[in-house]
Amino acid sequence: MYIAMNRFQIVKGKESIFEDIWKNRDSTLNDVEGFINFNLIKGKEDNDFTTYASHSTWKSEEYFINWTKSDSFKTAHKNAGDHKDIYLGHPMFEGFQVVL
Repeated sequence: MYIAMNRFQIVKGKESIFEDIWKNRDSTLNDVEGFINFNLIKGKEDNDFTTYASHSTWKSEEYFINWTKSDSFKTAHKNAGDHKDIYLGHPMFEGFQVVL
Protein backbone atom coordinates (compact mmCIF):
# COMPACT_ATOMS: atom_id res chain seq x y z
CA MET A 1 0.00 0.00 0.00
CA TYR A 2 0.92 3.65 -0.44
CA ILE A 3 -0.16 6.71 1.54
CA ALA A 4 -0.18 10.14 -0.08
CA MET A 5 -0.46 13.20 2.14
CA ASN A 6 -0.56 16.93 1.52
CA ARG A 7 -0.06 19.18 4.55
CA PHE A 8 -1.76 22.56 4.56
CA GLN A 9 -1.25 25.57 6.81
CA ILE A 10 -4.62 27.34 6.98
CA VAL A 11 -4.85 30.94 8.14
CA LYS A 12 -6.30 31.15 11.63
CA GLY A 13 -10.03 31.86 11.43
CA LYS A 14 -10.37 30.36 7.90
CA GLU A 15 -10.66 26.73 9.02
CA SER A 16 -14.41 26.44 8.36
CA ILE A 17 -13.93 27.75 4.80
CA PHE A 18 -11.20 25.16 4.17
CA GLU A 19 -13.28 22.34 5.64
CA ASP A 20 -16.33 23.37 3.59
CA ILE A 21 -14.26 23.30 0.39
CA TRP A 22 -13.37 19.67 1.09
CA LYS A 23 -16.88 18.70 2.28
CA ASN A 24 -18.51 20.15 -0.83
CA ARG A 25 -16.00 19.04 -3.46
CA ASP A 26 -17.11 16.80 -6.29
CA SER A 27 -14.84 13.82 -5.68
CA THR A 28 -14.49 10.90 -8.09
CA LEU A 29 -11.82 9.11 -6.05
CA ASN A 30 -14.09 6.15 -5.33
CA ASP A 31 -14.16 5.47 -9.07
CA VAL A 32 -10.35 5.56 -9.48
CA GLU A 33 -8.57 2.23 -9.86
CA GLY A 34 -6.32 1.45 -6.91
CA PHE A 35 -7.88 4.01 -4.54
CA ILE A 36 -8.67 2.69 -1.04
CA ASN A 37 -9.74 5.60 1.18
CA PHE A 38 -9.43 9.30 1.98
CA ASN A 39 -9.37 11.36 5.17
CA LEU A 40 -8.98 15.06 5.82
CA ILE A 41 -7.30 15.37 9.20
CA LYS A 42 -6.87 18.40 11.44
CA GLY A 43 -3.71 18.87 13.44
CA LYS A 44 -1.93 21.40 15.57
CA GLU A 45 -3.23 24.94 15.99
CA ASP A 46 -0.57 27.64 15.99
CA ASN A 47 -0.94 31.37 16.61
CA ASP A 48 -1.16 32.08 12.86
CA PHE A 49 -2.43 28.86 11.31
CA THR A 50 -3.99 25.44 11.76
CA THR A 51 -2.39 22.39 10.18
CA TYR A 52 -4.48 20.00 8.07
CA ALA A 53 -3.50 17.02 5.95
CA SER A 54 -5.27 15.26 3.12
CA HIS A 55 -4.54 11.55 3.59
CA SER A 56 -5.28 9.06 0.83
CA THR A 57 -4.48 5.36 0.75
CA TRP A 58 -3.76 3.51 -2.48
CA LYS A 59 -3.05 -0.11 -3.44
CA SER A 60 0.41 1.01 -4.64
CA GLU A 61 2.43 4.09 -5.52
CA GLU A 62 1.91 3.22 -9.18
CA TYR A 63 -1.88 3.59 -8.82
CA PHE A 64 -1.40 6.97 -7.13
CA ILE A 65 0.97 8.21 -9.84
CA ASN A 66 -1.43 7.03 -12.55
CA TRP A 67 -4.19 9.05 -10.90
CA THR A 68 -2.00 12.19 -10.81
CA LYS A 69 -1.67 11.91 -14.61
CA SER A 70 -5.40 11.41 -15.22
CA ASP A 71 -8.26 13.69 -16.25
CA SER A 72 -9.86 12.87 -12.90
CA PHE A 73 -6.89 14.48 -11.11
CA LYS A 74 -7.01 17.55 -13.35
CA THR A 75 -10.72 17.96 -12.70
CA ALA A 76 -10.28 17.54 -8.94
CA HIS A 77 -7.63 20.28 -8.82
CA LYS A 78 -8.97 22.73 -11.41
CA ASN A 79 -10.10 25.30 -8.80
CA ALA A 80 -7.22 24.82 -6.39
CA GLY A 81 -6.06 28.43 -6.68
CA ASP A 82 -9.46 30.01 -6.03
CA HIS A 83 -8.92 30.43 -2.29
CA LYS A 84 -5.28 31.46 -2.02
CA ASP A 85 -6.11 33.80 0.84
CA ILE A 86 -6.79 30.93 3.26
CA TYR A 87 -3.40 29.21 2.78
CA LEU A 88 0.01 30.05 4.20
CA GLY A 89 2.21 28.83 1.36
CA HIS A 90 1.80 25.80 -0.86
CA PRO A 91 0.74 22.33 0.32
CA MET A 92 3.65 20.08 1.28
CA PHE A 93 3.44 16.61 -0.26
CA GLU A 94 4.65 13.47 1.49
CA GLY A 95 4.39 9.94 0.11
CA PHE A 96 4.86 6.77 2.15
CA GLN A 97 5.23 3.07 1.37
CA VAL A 98 3.37 1.01 3.96
CA VAL A 99 5.83 -1.32 5.65
CA LEU A 100 3.58 -3.14 8.14
